[in-house]
Amino acid sequence: MDGQIDSNSPLTGIKVLDFGHTVMGPCCGLILADLGAEVVRVEPINGDPTRNLKGFGSGFFGFFGRNKKSISIDLKNPEARPAIEAGIKWADVIIENFGPGTMQRLGLDYDTVAPLNDQLIYCALKGFLPGLYSARPALDEIVQMMGGLAYMTGPSGRPLRAGSSIVDITGGMFGAIAILAALRERALSGKGTLVQSALFETTSFLVGQHMAMSRLGGTDVTPMPERAHAWGVYDLFDVFDGQTFVGITSDKQWVRFCERFGFSDFTTDERLSTNNMRVEARPWLIPALAERLRKLSMSEVAAGCEAAEVPFSQVRTPEDLFDDPHLNSNHSLLRTTTDRTADLPALPVRIGAHVPEIRLQPQPIGAQTRALLSDWGINEELSEALLSAGAVRSSDIQAVVDASAN
Repeated sequence: MDGQIDSNSPLTGIKVLDFGHTVMGPCCGLILADLGAEVVRVEPINGDPTRNLKGFGSGFFGFFGRNKKSISIDLKNPEARPAIEAGIKWADVIIENFGPGTMQRLGLDYDTVAPLNDQLIYCALKGFLPGLYSARPALDEIVQMMGGLAYMTGPSGRPLRAGSSIVDITGGMFGAIAILAALRERALSGKGTLVQSALFETTSFLVGQHMAMSRLGGTDVTPMPERAHAWGVYDLFDVFDGQTFVGITSDKQWVRFCERFGFSDFTTDERLSTNNMRVEARPWLIPALAERLRKLSMSEVAAGCEAAEVPFSQVRTPEDLFDDPHLNSNHSLLRTTTDRTADLPALPVRIGAHVPEIRLQPQPIGAQTRALLSDWGINEELSEALLSAGAVRSSDIQAVVDASAN
C-alpha cells in the first residue's frame, strides 16, 4: 500500500520534517513514520550519504528510510530559503541530529525557526544535553566508552561496544518519546516547544541499573562477563551440534528442568534446593550440568526446555532471523525494497488494531520534491526557479538527465 494513508494509524495527520542523518535522527523519524505520521526526509542535493555507505553502514538507509517521503534541498543555498521556510510552517515536528552549532550556522535552530510556527515541536538530538560537554562531537561508540557501557560489555581490560548501534537507536527512541509528550502538551497549551535527547545521557540511563547496583545495592560493578550471578543457572552451554543459553530463574523452573531431563540426582541434592544455594554451588554445578548437556542435540535441549517452561535459546546470527517462524507468522518482518529486497524488522509494538506496515518504500532522492513544494504553497514558477538554481532537486529531473547521458 505504498504511499497510502492508514487512517487507523495513531499518528495519522502529524507532519514531520526529518533532517536526521546516519542512525539517531532517522531512527526517531522511522518510529513516527511507522506509527502513521507523514514524515518527509530532507536530503542533501546528492542524497543521504548513508545511501552509499559500505560495510557496517550499508543497510542504514534501507532500514531507517521506509515510510518517508524524500525532498532534496541544498540547505546552504540562500535561494532554497523559501522552500525551507514553507516546510517549517507546514510541519508539526522537526527532527535534527546535526553536530553542535550546525543548525545555528544554517539559520535553522529552534530560536530562529520557532517564530515561523509557534506550534512547532523541534526535536534536537545531540551528543550531549546542554552542559559542560555540549560543544563536543560524539558518536555511538564514543559514548559507549565514555558512559561505561563498553566497560560493562567486554571482559576486564577489553571494553567492547555493543553489537548494535544501541545508543543511537535508543537515543532516537527517547527523542520520539519526548516528541509524543510534547504533542500531548501542545494539545493542551496550543504551543510548540523544544525537546532534546542525547547520546551520552542515553548511555548513562542504560547503565543506570549498574550505578544503582553500586550505590544502592552495595555491590561491586564488574563487567557482565564476570558479574556476580543472581541465578544459579543462567549460562551458555555447548551442546552436541551448537550452543544454547539456558536461564533458570525460579526453584519451580529448576525442578521442572531436572525432571524433564532426568537429572533426579540434582533435585534430591540438598545443596541445590534454592536458587541462592545453586548460586553458591555454581563452581561445580555449571561444569557438571555442561557435561550432561554436551551429549544432547540442540533439538533435544530445545524440546526439553520448552516442555519444562524454562527460558532457552540457540545462539543465532542476525541472518537467522529472516527465517524465524515466529517473526514471519505475526507480521514482524516487513518486505523492504531498495535496489535489493529484504524482510526487515517492524516496529515492535501493537496499538489497538494498528499493525505497523510499509506504506512507502525507501524513496529515490527527491522523489516527492515537486509534490511537496506544491503542498507547502510554493507555486509552479518558483518551484521551477528553485530547481533551475540547484536549490532543490527532483528525482524526475535526475532521471531525464541520466537518460540523456546514455
